Amino acid sequence: MPLLRRVARVAAAGAVAGGAAGAVQHRQQGRWARQEEDQRAAQEQQQTATAPPPPEENSMEKLKELGELHESGVLTDTEFADAKAKILNA
Repeated sequence: MPLLRRVARVAAAGAVAGGAAGAVQHRQQGRWARQEEDQRAAQEQQQTATAPPPPEENSMEKLKELGELHESGVLTDTEFADAKAKILNA
């Protein structure tokens, strides 16, 4: 009989240890998932912060007009570059 009790204790201890190991693994996987989500959010935030807003339709029309004026010789290269920068940064 003592041998049967010892086997039962070992089996119970193994089950408890296995359950604890599973809980630790589950917790660690949750941490990794949260870290990945945080990294994705930081990357998205960085991309949106560094990307300039797309130019509006009105800006595109102004750029076309500037290009035509530059090609026709009304605007110098410097004047064209300055005006274009103002439109794109507005």
